[in-house]
Amino acid sequence: MIVGVNDFVRRQVKGSGKTYAKTMGFESIAQHAESQMGKGYFTDGYRDGVRLVHVDESIINDFICPYVRLDETTKLIARVVRRRVSEASYIQIRALNGELLNAGKVELIIYRNDVLVENNENTTNFEWELISINSVPEGISTLPMGSVTMMRNQLNLHGGTKASYSPDEWAESVKFWQKYAPLEPNKEKI
Repeated sequence: MIVGVNDFVRRQVKGSGKTYAKTMGFESIAQHAESQMGKGYFTDGYRDGVRLVHVDESIINDFICPYVRLDETTKLIARVVRRRVSEASYIQIRALNGELLNAGKVELIIYRNDVLVENNENTTNFEWELISINSVPEGISTLPMGSVTMMRNQLNLHGGTKASYSPDEWAESVKFWQKYAPLEPNKEKI
């Protein structure tokens, strides 16, 4: 069981508005994922071939959680953006103010190579590839997938990985993302 680093995760750096590691490199994070999977510290994801690997508590503080809790004083900005040139654009919402939340846990999203091959999105020949690093704010048990990602997957759009979600999964995603948003990167105080 070997974990490589997919090019997609390499966008998760300081200034990206996404979870990133302060000191660990992507290869070290992939090695940690491999070690944790070997110990059974993972849960199955939304389909066969997708895993959420649980980061050891001893290194959680190395990861920056990009989220703030929204309230009536939160100022928001919306942009039409693309994750990749080849993908359809979507509306990205970011908070312009608020305090970054601490990560209660961090999940490493790992895809099996054959799942990535379905859409020609594998960038290594490893058995598994690190796709995303997701910090979960303290007090939250599960970070719902973003509704835009769910839409891309369920409709099998470019950049999505074929999946089907229940009405409850859709509702939980919308509910969560009405309460939290990533902080605009230039507003971080780290």
